[in-house]
Amino acid sequence: MITSREEVTTLIMATKVTQAISWKSVAERVGLSKEWTTAACLGQMAFDKTQAEKVGEIFGLSDEAIAWLQIAPYKGSLPTAIPTDPLIYRWYEVVNVYGSTIKELIHEEFGDGIMSAIDFSMDIEREEDPNGDRVNVVLSGKFLPYKTY
Repeated sequence: MITSREEVTTLIMATKVTQAISWKSVAERVGLSKEWTTAACLGQMAFDKTQAEKVGEIFGLSDEAIAWLQIAPYKGSLPTAIPTDPLIYRWYEVVNVYGSTIKELIHEEFGDGIMSAIDFSMDIEREEDPNGDRVNVVLSGKFLPYKTY
């Protein structure tokens, strides 16, 4: 009996590793971006029934696990307030160093509001560079102004 969405993530990761499955190949079979599909497989998004069944096929999941893939998850995947994983910590560092700049420039350009992480897309690509390849990340979120009432 599966008692949490985290158990399904563990099953997915174990199969991914043992069968050398790439997130890109999973996304292509599901018909969604590699970024969103990966987030969903890691338990941060909910698949619809058709998508969940396809993921179930790919990873050999039970009907019970497939049902868990369709449940709205508890979002937030960091195990600690300050991340300890070096790659995730660098993102934390980016927000600490540039967060106020990002906020200031968004408010100057758009006004008082936020960038949505709900109406959102992300693209991660390798950018070849003779001095060492770079990680190119594009985040695109709808601007949501605060309303007055």
